[in-house]
Amino acid sequence: MAHLGSRRTRALTLPVGLALTASLGFLPTGAATASPVDGRPAAAASTDGPKLSYVVNTRGGHGTVKQVRKAVERAGGTVVIAYDRIGVLVVHSQNPDFAQSIRRVRGVASAGATRTNPIVPQATKDIGVEQPLTAQQERSAAARATADQDPMEPLQWDLSAIKADKAHEKSLGSRKVTVAVIDTGVDDTHPDIAPNFDRGASANCVSGAPDTTDGSWRPKTGESPHGTHVAGTVAAAKNGVGVTGVAPGVKVAGIKVANPDGFFYTESVVCGFVWAADHGVDVTNNSYYTDPWMYNCKNDPDQGALVEAVARATRYAESRGTVNVAAAGNSAEDLAADSIEDTGSPNDTTPVTRTIDPKQCLDIPTMLPGVVTVSATGAKGLKASYSNYGNGVIDVAAPGGDSTVYQTPEPPATSGLILSTLPGGAYGYMAGTSMASPHVAGVVALIKSKHPYASAAAVKALLTAEADATACGAPYDIDGDGTVDAVCEGGKQRNGFYGAGVVDALDAVRW
Repeated sequence: MAHLGSRRTRALTLPVGLALTASLGFLPTGAATASPVDGRPAAAASTDGPKLSYVVNTRGGHGTVKQVRKAVERAGGTVVIAYDRIGVLVVHSQNPDFAQSIRRVRGVASAGATRTNPIVPQATKDIGVEQPLTAQQERSAAARATADQDPMEPLQWDLSAIKADKAHEKSLGSRKVTVAVIDTGVDDTHPDIAPNFDRGASANCVSGAPDTTDGSWRPKTGESPHGTHVAGTVAAAKNGVGVTGVAPGVKVAGIKVANPDGFFYTESVVCGFVWAADHGVDVTNNSYYTDPWMYNCKNDPDQGALVEAVARATRYAESRGTVNVAAAGNSAEDLAADSIEDTGSPNDTTPVTRTIDPKQCLDIPTMLPGVVTVSATGAKGLKASYSNYGNGVIDVAAPGGDSTVYQTPEPPATSGLILSTLPGGAYGYMAGTSMASPHVAGVVALIKSKHPYASAAAVKALLTAEADATACGAPYDIDGDGTVDAVCEGGKQRNGFYGAGVVDALDAVRW
């Protein structure tokens, strides 16, 4: 059984035959000061190589960062921005020996290139396929909606799957809670997103330094609708229009980290977490993996530096009270296996085939300590055919959608995918662990609304305690061909398919 996952986002790109109808090191304290710097390469350093981006992780506080900045310039690097409090510098350099040179500097813990392709425009690649809702489908759904439902809510089987429809009778969530969608950008002009959009917590982090120019967080024409779809799942307003989010009373922010070609590079991701932490964000949703490596091996000097930089950023966010939620991925892989074959890395130049140990080579941010890792279920409540899994790796599960060939929803829903918002005021279906993760982020937002002073750790404890424990069940033969497609290890209370269980929005508002 073949599955084709997006190479960057956690939205599912389905094969033609399945077309559907519809951590580490430094734990910082205090605020993370972001200090743009205009440095100049030192004359002695070579500058005739391709222009690459790097992260440089320092061993100490602000004083060490200042010393390392000078060394960066002597080594032929230009500091784009320094996140002083977490000891991470974003650097550009055309010195082919920059990484090796800077690693020898006292006060540098690690340094690595964030990409294998130079900083030049590239051809846009697919990062997820949306299936827009037709006008007839919209009219049909609206005719079925009850007085307390938004017009398209009858098609949202995923809401009842986590009891969000029942939760909304008690609470829609608090306006004091913000969920940041760290993604491809959010169209805040959408009529279902505009009422809940938090402009003050939104930014464009693509360069590695935050840009708060008005609208910079939106996807441009031709860019992926992924982030807008995710945002609607979290917090589409319950306003008599379109769809309803899991937490329709909370705020949602957009932090754009994907470049125009759809790549989520480390410097952008670090910027996203730090920006969220410093702007009062309660929850971040991360439905992607950090490019160009699907798995970053800590024993590789470049990849290890990327793991460390993102880990510092996620830990900093959590120290500021932010709960980070991430999608597990769409490769149908056992993330707790002894080994995994990675055939898609690096994805920005020429991939190579390598066998990795997932205990040492991490999919970031989802496999970082402290991050809530989410697997996807389909309309029948089973692990989605494409979803990654792993005993001890998956924390909770949530609806991500699946092919109707595998899991068909009950009427009036007609598609096994997840319906949500698309740029330009549109609506459409997508599937993937990308769609499961924002369901969890929405439930976390409801928990935070109920317990506004709870720490990130306490909120995560409530999330797993309130989840509906789900047993592995019968041998997993999702396509019914007589062959087991994945092995679920663990008991009912915690296992590799569903973690602590499927999240429960109703318990989130009444516990």
